Amino acid sequence: MHFGASMFLTDYSMTPAALATALEERGFESLWAPEHSHIPLSRRSPWPGGAELPKQYYDVMDPFVTLTAAAAATKTLKVGTGVCLVNQRDPIQTAKLVASIDQVSGGRFLFGIGVGWNAEEMEDHGTVFATRAKLVRERVEAMKAIWTQSKAEYHGELVNFDPMMAWPKPVQKPHPPVIVGGAFPHGARRAVRYGDGWIPLAGRASQYGDVFDFVPKFRQMLAEAGRSESACPVTIFGSGEDADTLKRYRDLGVVRVSVSLPAAAADVTLPVLDRWAELIRKLGQ
Repeated sequence: MHFGASMFLTDYSMTPAALATALEERGFESLWAPEHSHIPLSRRSPWPGGAELPKQYYDVMDPFVTLTAAAAATKTLKVGTGVCLVNQRDPIQTAKLVASIDQVSGGRFLFGIGVGWNAEEMEDHGTVFATRAKLVRERVEAMKAIWTQSKAEYHGELVNFDPMMAWPKPVQKPHPPVIVGGAFPHGARRAVRYGDGWIPLAGRASQYGDVFDFVPKFRQMLAEAGRSESACPVTIFGSGEDADTLKRYRDLGVVRVSVSLPAAAADVTLPVLDRWAELIRKLGQ
């Protein structure tokens, strides 16, 4: 089982390069950067994590910029969007971003995606909240065509373009893994349909259910769709520092666990990473 870490990278957190270097030195496999383009002040949409939206949501930098800096500072660490809000991004330009960061990182990019929760944020981008899941699916399908075909075209209900050419193509073939974030069962269904992995959240059992209950159900969905577990592995976001739970994740066949770090400077972050490094060492014994 691999270990990753996610952070809302801001102008007051550790820099992407410093955090990535610290993670690589301590045996982490990946760094994940979340995304919000902005937060509308109406705050009509409730935050799934609670009542008060943390400041870091307003302040987070663009993930493709921060992850490029992280990749340039490391040699083996994978870098991933955790998650990219595809419904707020043009698919042709995003396809080029993904292929470009996969190129400059030497094939170390993980394309975590989600459908989002903030209706007002999406509406500012011209996205209709009710059809956001269909829009994400079509945009992912369109990007896959761009990544894998020399002359790509796509004709859907919400995404449409005639034959075109776009380079570079990604280093990873056929493309970087599209790892779909979202709760069970809806996020799981999307992962089964077009994902190369699934990212459920831990730590909010009352809202999302228990990981140890829904991962077997997810695998049953994969089997019913004729897909193997290895084709769509599970990454858990938001795990706590609990060795027994981490062992249970490992025994469950979870491929990766990612800890959520606060948007903080090195004096706060490094001691947390040191504790995790010791956990990683013990679990590997």
